[in-house]
Amino acid sequence: MMRHLKYLAFVACLGSLSPAFAQNASKSLTVDDLVTWQRITDREISDNGKWVACKMEPWEGDATVYLYAAQGQETATFSPADKFAFSASSGYLVVTQTPGKSTVDSLKVLKTKEDKMPMNTLVIYSVAGKKETIDSLKTFKLADEADWIAYQRGRKDSTLYVRSLDGSKTFQFPTVTDFQFAKKSGMLYYTSAAEGEAGIFTLNPEKGSPALIKEGKGVFKQTTFDEKGERLAFLYCADKDSSYKALSLWLSEHNAPAKEIATRGNKAFPAEWVINENGMLQFSKSASRLFFGTSPEPRQKDTTQLAENRPNVQVWSWDEPVQYTVQNYNKEKDLKKSYQAVYNLGNGSIFQLANEELPNIQLGNEGDAALALLSTSRPYSLSSMWEARTRSDYYTVSLDNGERKQIAQADYGRFRLSPQGKYAYWYGETDSCWYTIALAEGKRYRLTTPESFPAWDEENDVPNHPYAHGAAGWTANDQNLLIYDRYDIWKFDPTAATSPINLTVNGRKEKLSYRLEQLDKEARFIDLGKPQLLKGFNETTKGYGFYNARLSAPAAPKTLLAGNYMLRSINKAKNTDDVIYTMETFQQYPDIHYSTLAFKKSVQLTHGDKQQEGFIWGTAELVSWISLDGRPLEGVVYKPANFDPNKKYPMMVNFYERNSETLYNYRMPEPHRSTIDYHLYNSNEYVIFNPDIRYVDGYPGESCYNCLMPGITMMIAKGYINEKGIGAQGHSWGGYQVAYLATRTNLFSAIESGAPVVNMFSAYGGIRWGSGMARSFQYEHTQSRLGATPWSSPLRYLENSPLFTMDKVQTPILIMHNDADGHVPWYQGIEYFVAMKRLGKPCWLLNYTGEPHWPMHMANRIDFQRRMFQFFNHYLKNQKMPKWMSEGVPAVEQPFELGY
Repeated sequence: MMRHLKYLAFVACLGSLSPAFAQNASKSLTVDDLVTWQRITDREISDNGKWVACKMEPWEGDATVYLYAAQGQETATFSPADKFAFSASSGYLVVTQTPGKSTVDSLKVLKTKEDKMPMNTLVIYSVAGKKETIDSLKTFKLADEADWIAYQRGRKDSTLYVRSLDGSKTFQFPTVTDFQFAKKSGMLYYTSAAEGEAGIFTLNPEKGSPALIKEGKGVFKQTTFDEKGERLAFLYCADKDSSYKALSLWLSEHNAPAKEIATRGNKAFPAEWVINENGMLQFSKSASRLFFGTSPEPRQKDTTQLAENRPNVQVWSWDEPVQYTVQNYNKEKDLKKSYQAVYNLGNGSIFQLANEELPNIQLGNEGDAALALLSTSRPYSLSSMWEARTRSDYYTVSLDNGERKQIAQADYGRFRLSPQGKYAYWYGETDSCWYTIALAEGKRYRLTTPESFPAWDEENDVPNHPYAHGAAGWTANDQNLLIYDRYDIWKFDPTAATSPINLTVNGRKEKLSYRLEQLDKEARFIDLGKPQLLKGFNETTKGYGFYNARLSAPAAPKTLLAGNYMLRSINKAKNTDDVIYTMETFQQYPDIHYSTLAFKKSVQLTHGDKQQEGFIWGTAELVSWISLDGRPLEGVVYKPANFDPNKKYPMMVNFYERNSETLYNYRMPEPHRSTIDYHLYNSNEYVIFNPDIRYVDGYPGESCYNCLMPGITMMIAKGYINEKGIGAQGHSWGGYQVAYLATRTNLFSAIESGAPVVNMFSAYGGIRWGSGMARSFQYEHTQSRLGATPWSSPLRYLENSPLFTMDKVQTPILIMHNDADGHVPWYQGIEYFVAMKRLGKPCWLLNYTGEPHWPMHMANRIDFQRRMFQFFNHYLKNQKMPKWMSEGVPAVEQPFELGY
């Protein structure tokens, strides 16, 4: 207990850093401050645990890579910089340095040609302090398991340089077109087009001379090593023009000359099928099998007919299995589609595993299992348009003889393979049960029933079957499956021979949700004999913790580090118990901390928190109330750090669905693409209210109103909210909800509604152009929550569509909807705007042309934040109306005038 108190005292000390900044704060954040805010975008700990590197990057500008010693000292910086990685020995940090953004921008203004633009440089930095720079970097590869690097320089020079990181050994090879290291050794292959030396070679840099694997000037494709670099496979065709139909498969073992092992016309392939250049070559874990792709011979366009003489028409059919828009969206991918085949190295046998009828394949035991799993959902694709789920047929296929056996038909389950490939397992959404099938016998087992195990999301509030909480993974040799309920981790016998065991014991009692942190990224199973790290979420306090659990027997996990903060990410050194992790609150920046898995002592490495010095910040607190239909609700209130309860503050209401669990999120300052920045508004003396919304099927708009309005009443009753200065902002589903609220209440002084649906009739029949999918499933079963079709329940569509009661709107509206939106058809925003304009009500629409569901280009994101801030400042704080609102920005002025 005393040790745990020390941890909490340590964390409390860290948490007090950020509020201290606010005590003397006087500056308000601006949109420009958001743009330059530095966030940590990458981090890595060396394999020996002694060094940590991270990248700090503003939203616009130059990034910096920092190197830290485990004790906390900053030992080196690299700027401007991009990629970085530690060497296998942990003795070197390799960094790509980039030209400065201001330099590049100024050259672009001068219309400098691409071949005259500055190039990256490669820095090889010894942790002992020695720095070496290689200029004009084109590309590089760093070996994962050896201190070797390979790189090319200059735009026109294709020479490959291979060297040890200490510089003691170097090699050069001219006219190289492709190269790569093996995953688990320093072995390298490279493809050369040099005159007299054309072909593919392997090189063991420790031994010296390259080995010629295959001579030829033709096309080499999909070259790949096995893990250790002892075998090399590739596709080859001597005639470049006919490679699409005449590639053959080649294999080299132990640096011996490659042998052709499969060609077009092999009896294992269907007639007229070819080896596909897009099918990825892959060795099994033991390298006893080689997987490759085949397909029907690609069709070629008729070059004898002018394209202008061929009609350009799409034919949509009512009964085609896959909606034409989905076909069109996937066309380029489908033109490259391949179907997996296998070559068994032991006996030279080849089998076609997948085909057009069963195109999807899962390999067990990383390709070494006797059986693989084949599946197809194509016969049931039509109904998936409205069902929001897809049925599938499943088969096993033998990798030793190609024999298939059906194990499931028209099943809604999403089957997965256990690590060793002994079982298929899945959660049945339609009956909320977990199942397995022993593949060798084809026998099915039901592991849970709704009465015996609450596997489903107990808070599901869409008109659909609830999802599961998921599985933690399997134990060694596929002996047990570990499954989550809402709180705990349970051990199941995959044949249901014994009763399940709750391994974490106290989760449900204490409302702690335990989830396994898989620190070893290469681990394929959970070792019950070793201590495991869990991350826990406390549903009551909204805080997080790290816990130690020995899952070999039921026991309450031991608290290592827990409190009122968020623990977002953790990385472990490969060879030691050293870790780096981030800890944050709304006030405390998510800096990187260094510790061991015991968490007895922690060192703060980065200091992104210093950016907050001098700025007025904010605080976050949990509030609760009762909805109009009698349900208890929670939400978060964000106040300025210099909050005075005797003042009246404007309030922004911002929400989506449920967000109270994000109480301790830092919310990185950002020129957001779709929402207000909480720190910007807090810093400028706004209070922000983020309420949870809980829904009743068929009544999403009414549910929002019932949850939110008493929450706002609760806030007004506190006495510090200006009732004439309340605004609402939401995007997409949030955009719909605030649009609906505007038809039900005049409480809001202004509303920004981003990418909203306002007409559920027309939206139901629309297309999600970002995927080609019809939108009907969304209304019948998922987020839009109507639970019916327009013809079965037209009143639901009418009542929940803001468009049909737009005459009741008295609130000024800002709409942001972009003409390339692939999620919500942008004509919804147009319907909204046209209705408001027809009714003579104040309304503005921002269309960032060519942008999708939200503005992606930084200039557009900055513009959106400026205009939205000006909009709310005018209506909630009585600031002067900007020109773009008072006078507009006519089309002829748009190239020259922003109207801020």
